[in-house]
Amino acid sequence: MSVLRLSDVAREKEALTSTSTSSSSRLSLRDGLSRCGIGSILTGVDKEELRRRVMIPDRLRSAMLEAVRLKSSYVADFRADVAAEVEEEVAESPLVVFVNCKSGGRHGPILKGRLQELIGEDQVFDLSMVNPLDFVQYGLAYLEMLADSGDFCAKSARENLRIMVAGGDGTVGWILGCLGELNVQNRKPVPPIGVIPLGTGNDLSRTFNWGASFPFAWRQAVKRSLYKAITGPICRLDSWKVTVSMPAGEEMDLPYALREIGECTIEQDGDIEGELPEKAFCFEGVFYNYFSIGMDAKVAYGFHNLRDEKPYIANSPITNKLIYAGYTCTQGWFFTPCISDPSLRGLKNILRLSIKKVNSNEWEAIPVPSSVRAIVALNLHNYGSGRHPWGNLKTEYLEKRGFVEAQADDGLLEIFGLKQGWHASLVMVELISAKHIAQASAIRLEIRGGQWRDGYMQMDGEPWKQPLSTEYSTFVEIKRVPFQSLIVNGA
Repeated sequence: MSVLRLSDVAREKEALTSTSTSSSSRLSLRDGLSRCGIGSILTGVDKEELRRRVMIPDRLRSAMLEAVRLKSSYVADFRADVAAEVEEEVAESPLVVFVNCKSGGRHGPILKGRLQELIGEDQVFDLSMVNPLDFVQYGLAYLEMLADSGDFCAKSARENLRIMVAGGDGTVGWILGCLGELNVQNRKPVPPIGVIPLGTGNDLSRTFNWGASFPFAWRQAVKRSLYKAITGPICRLDSWKVTVSMPAGEEMDLPYALREIGECTIEQDGDIEGELPEKAFCFEGVFYNYFSIGMDAKVAYGFHNLRDEKPYIANSPITNKLIYAGYTCTQGWFFTPCISDPSLRGLKNILRLSIKKVNSNEWEAIPVPSSVRAIVALNLHNYGSGRHPWGNLKTEYLEKRGFVEAQADDGLLEIFGLKQGWHASLVMVELISAKHIAQASAIRLEIRGGQWRDGYMQMDGEPWKQPLSTEYSTFVEIKRVPFQSLIVNGA
């Protein structure tokens, strides 16, 4: 019996030694990962540590909310001298989150609650209740006012602020557009943004490594996403201004992506074929991913109208894609009868395309292939839920066509065409590339109505019906915005 006990003791010591060695190895691995800056992602993000790093001091949060509510950058009850009376910890990586609760089916409101649980209610804004432009014009302006008066905490919060956007590509573009006003007003720095993808396509999110969709294991994923938002490297992104000039007297329902700028004059530089109206009204907007005209925009317009009329059928990204695919089949893109109806013909019948190349001030006319029924001007690699219609082109082909390798910050748009639905389908499954038309630093479209009463356009997933005149030309001009947007890389 004593021998057996001694053996048991020996085995127990051996097991303890093995466990100790294993634990030491795990600790060493964890320490190594922490020193590399990735331990928090692989081993879990501590909630309290995350909250400590992103938390903006209470007096500043309350004052910013009040400034946004009052639409004023001056809040009488919150003065800079209060900071001298209170000891407070400076936020290491201040973070504000905007949530589009209408995106992502049922996930939006649940996600909002989780985010408020993680970083506090006052730093999570519901876009149905808070306009992001008001936050920029009043909330950030209040921090700037305090910083100018010597408030170190406000100065640190303003200079180090990052913003997280939970929504689809349209929501991300909306926030980027509002932040772009800081560049216009020379209010630097402009906060970079991270993304929690809640949309259908999520091409901006894919491009900057934030994922293709809202993850199933979302509770832990939210913490990791917030951690990446405050630690990830910052990338640059071109943005493009679209100006639509149409004859006065035509009525148009504007998407939220466009705003009216009133009566304008159409520039007559370059070769203009049609008649110019005596008076023109202009609308403008900004896109980050793509602008398109033609059949794809018509399908998107029909889908959006259907979703607005029957919102209960569009309750998830997967459902949206199925409905979108079904709607495409009903619009005549796949089966086009050989009849004389001009609405079933290619864009060449109504559209004249001109471009400016890099380092050129001259407009150059580009022929539109007769088979093309949709033209897309693409800024990112991703289009249509992560597809790559421009393709990965070989060096020899690039040189032959006078193209350069496409980048999101190269000051160029890739212009390609889609033919009938079968061609578009093969492009979308990446069996073939789209019809390459040009690369351009600026684009002008002259649209002649003729028998066409309406055209269809979209930018970053926001479609609209564009009325066309039978007498005068409508113009769409696309130019790069002088300032680039900043996005955190989520890799």
